Amino acid sequence: MNAPLAKVGGSLRKRAKARAKALRMPLLPSLERRRLQCYLAMMLGDIAALFLGFATSSLLYLGADGLPDQLVLAQLLLPVFLTVAIYHDAYSTEALSHLGRSLARGLSALLLSSAIVTFITFYTKSSAQFSRVGFTLGVALTAVALVLSRLAMRRFTRWRCGASVIDDGGPAMSLPGAMHVSAEGFGLVPALGDPYAMDRIGLMLRNADRVVVSTAPERRADWAIILKGANVCGEVIDQSVVALGAQGARIIAGRGGGSVGLLQVSIGPLGLRSRVLKRAFDVAAAGGALLLLSPLLLAVALAIKLEDRGPVLFVQRRVGRGNRFFPIFKFRSMTVNDAGRDGTQSASKSDQRITRIGRLIRSTSIDELPQLLNVLRGDMSLVGPRPHAIGSQAGDKLFWEVDERYWERHALKPGLTGLAQVKGWRGATDHESDLVGRLNADLEYLADWSLARDIWILISTFRVLVHDRAF
Repeated sequence: MNAPLAKVGGSLRKRAKARAKALRMPLLPSLERRRLQCYLAMMLGDIAALFLGFATSSLLYLGADGLPDQLVLAQLLLPVFLTVAIYHDAYSTEALSHLGRSLARGLSALLLSSAIVTFITFYTKSSAQFSRVGFTLGVALTAVALVLSRLAMRRFTRWRCGASVIDDGGPAMSLPGAMHVSAEGFGLVPALGDPYAMDRIGLMLRNADRVVVSTAPERRADWAIILKGANVCGEVIDQSVVALGAQGARIIAGRGGGSVGLLQVSIGPLGLRSRVLKRAFDVAAAGGALLLLSPLLLAVALAIKLEDRGPVLFVQRRVGRGNRFFPIFKFRSMTVNDAGRDGTQSASKSDQRITRIGRLIRSTSIDELPQLLNVLRGDMSLVGPRPHAIGSQAGDKLFWEVDERYWERHALKPGLTGLAQVKGWRGATDHESDLVGRLNADLEYLADWSLARDIWILISTFRVLVHDRAF
């Protein structure tokens, strides 16, 4: 084992114990799930406001006899209102965090849906069956009830959607509804040079989407890099925010009085809708590809087995989303041994370990096709930064020693292909510039994701399936 990897690895027994202890660590609360609960509560509050408004209008203007007609109007208005409200982002993160936007979007959805219902009933000649004054009064009272409902939701949202706070030797602070985690108590060390420490932090953060770190000044930069790669909305306490009045920061009350400044250093690259869209595309495309390519996959598996009777698949631990390890699947293209399993010994053009079948499937990228199983498992995506082994080197340095931004590329799931690959950054990393080039492309992809771009990258990948740097 070479010196850089020995420095990182430690003993196998120590790793196993640390991993076992990490698996017993508590999950941080899923704020995404809590926000969905808040969205549902806000929606139920709006529905209640709608029926309450129209029922009250009946009692005030039409009396008890007019109640059935008013409730019918409320039922007609409800599906239109909910459709407009959803498309108008009346149930969104901004609606939860900004009271003004919440009220504006809720009320505008109510007014627009009322106009739509009025238009429909006019052209269907059914408006004469209902009281125009009663309808107008019902909408007005619904607006009042909706405002009161969303004001009441404000306190519930603040309590339910509190952040997770990692205490790592920084100023004491208090956030409503926050879960505090002691970095020392759970062995969380922001060691950018130790992938096992990064994996441990990734395990702790795997269920979180908003994290605040209170740490000493000398560790802020390291935590900032970790949070950038953890796919969370991350903030690091920085007292200079109070004195400078910096933009893109928050000031909250400390436990013992005074103020604590929070400097926002990262946000997750994709929101809930984008992640759902990307995952749905991955599952549909990967599942279809497996069915379509199954004859080829079976033929390659049989050829590998007949050549030397060894295993068909090569399984290697790689670094994935949130800097967590996962097992990657490839068709075995080399002789059966442990060399290169940690990524320290990269393949070369004249590598004697490569089999005859292996040389063919590596040059055509067929050896990567089993990763479609990783996509279906949820370890990978069709498009994203390519995952690397922990011992991968550029020149004579480990990847993260070349550029600290390396850990930031793991904010999204790794991909079968990526922007770096279609730009030509693939194959061996003989020089540090080879790693920097693909890293810049990966970070560019994270900063500007869209489904259309994913499709473009997939189509462009067919142009580089056969390449002279695959050996």
